[in-house]
Amino acid sequence: MSTETKPKSVGGDSKMKAGLIWFNGQLVPQEEAKVSVLTHALHYGTSIFEGIRAYETPKGPAIFRLHEHTERLFHSAKVMMFEMPYTSEQINQAIVEVIRANGYKSCYIRPLAWMGANTLGVNPLPNNPAEVMIAAWEWGTYLGDEAVRKGARLITSSWARFPANVMPGKAKVGGNYVNSALARVEAQQAGADEALLLDKEGFVAEGSGENIFFLRGNTLYVIEHSVNLMGITRDSVITIARDLGYEVREVRATRDQLYMADEMFMVGTAAEVTPISYLDHRAIGTGKAGEHTMKLRAAYMDVVQGKNPKYEAWLTYVK
Repeated sequence: MSTETKPKSVGGDSKMKAGLIWFNGQLVPQEEAKVSVLTHALHYGTSIFEGIRAYETPKGPAIFRLHEHTERLFHSAKVMMFEMPYTSEQINQAIVEVIRANGYKSCYIRPLAWMGANTLGVNPLPNNPAEVMIAAWEWGTYLGDEAVRKGARLITSSWARFPANVMPGKAKVGGNYVNSALARVEAQQAGADEALLLDKEGFVAEGSGENIFFLRGNTLYVIEHSVNLMGITRDSVITIARDLGYEVREVRATRDQLYMADEMFMVGTAAEVTPISYLDHRAIGTGKAGEHTMKLRAAYMDVVQGKNPKYEAWLTYVK
């Protein structure tokens, strides 16, 4: 597909352009990938999804940690009692097919499964079989290049992250993200780039879609898993940091501990590694993107772009 005709989407676009979408086993144009307005997931949030990135590398497009993302998708399906109509290998192959068919060199990938439109009672089982789609589009820096250069500004949201006995936070469920959407809207309306959410006890949980790290002295701290999603980027950054010689500790932290940090950053498939310069109108360290943060970001980007052969096993090449 030529550069002129390739579907492209950036943050300011009014309409997302995803080109060909894998929809229940077939590649169809975006305009033809349609679901009923009576779809159970539309009414009750009964969907599961993943966010995955593919990057341009010297060997062609490569999907970062595809197998781990697909595994998490199927774990989410188990929590939600979805009977997936495709195997994990079929999903992996479909993701590769979408990237190849659209001619992407790099892109963001969204696999989504949802309960269909056979019945519309609150209980979706057993009459609503799961449907599946996979879309991908070109997407640059999640919070913008300026946030990477200068550091993002965060505020603590008035919306708390829900406890584990309220919603299944370890599953990537569509309905869970109402919580994130409210927090993100609140943050942006207050002039911040992103929200920080606390748990019900007042400890730091995560961003609206990112895990949180901070540095004090020579020690790198990462917020431990409690109500947080099991972050694949989080796991990747911990591994890379330890390989670079950092001591990494998992901790529970209060937001005032973050105010005292020398550096702070957030990680996620969309956010990659994004420095944080301010939290609740307080400068983190110097109030600029931190030196160690940028070192870790550079190391992470080398890994995902296929420039560090030590992590080759994390890449699935599209051939």
